[in-house]
Amino acid sequence: MKANKLYKYLDVDGGLAMLSNSNMQFTNATRLNDPFDCHPSLIDFSNVPEERMRVWGKDLVMKAESNRYEHYRDGAWVCSLSKVNNSLLMWSYYSNHRGVCIGLNMEKTRKCLSNILCSIYIGALEFDVQYKEIIEKPDYFKQKIDFDLLRYQLSTKAKEWEHEQEVRLVLINPTPAIIPNHSSMVTMALPYKPKDKTKAIDCKEARAYRNIGGECFESVYLGVNIDEEKRNQIIEVAKKLNPDIKIYQMRVDADAFRLQPEQIY
Repeated sequence: MKANKLYKYLDVDGGLAMLSNSNMQFTNATRLNDPFDCHPSLIDFSNVPEERMRVWGKDLVMKAESNRYEHYRDGAWVCSLSKVNNSLLMWSYYSNHRGVCIGLNMEKTRKCLSNILCSIYIGALEFDVQYKEIIEKPDYFKQKIDFDLLRYQLSTKAKEWEHEQEVRLVLINPTPAIIPNHSSMVTMALPYKPKDKTKAIDCKEARAYRNIGGECFESVYLGVNIDEEKRNQIIEVAKKLNPDIKIYQMRVDADAFRLQPEQIY
């Protein structure tokens, strides 16, 4: 069953950008912080059937098939969400509890991300991440459904990341929409200004952005150590985006190693 609410942890500037622009950021799978993420080596291509080696040798067949999944990785842009809003580790990743956590109404968000443009479906795949103690590689040549392998590739992580309770939204080969300001429009932008404007830019460095409606933003959680000025900016922008949004201040629970949200608006 798909979650009704999911959460996006961000530093405070990232939170302001997401709320101000009413969008979601997707990062290329090759630029995620875990080198195993979405890697084709998660799949076993070594058991090549005899009939596949009559023309091409085993190594060539393995390379050809694994290259397809390398291309899948190159063309996947990922937005990582979480099922929880009170993870101590997740909060610590974002400016030592100075960031924010944005709660999304996923029923409304899915509708915004699943539009038709010029008779073409523009949507995001959604995967619950599965965490493994070891890499249990599925056998490529025994797997009958290619999508099952793609799902495994894009949603399998090491057990060490289990605290994230991650759900992934994935755009495959996103391209900017032809119709400006259309609700389905995908925009692409670099997260930094190139120092050398004459040098070719790797497209995988770009972030993809999909607009969603203000009604998708259900709540905002403010970090324990958030700067007061930034806190006020977040509240102002959030209330302007969705007057019904709920805003919480995270507090330290004096009786346990956990965080408790206190609703302030």
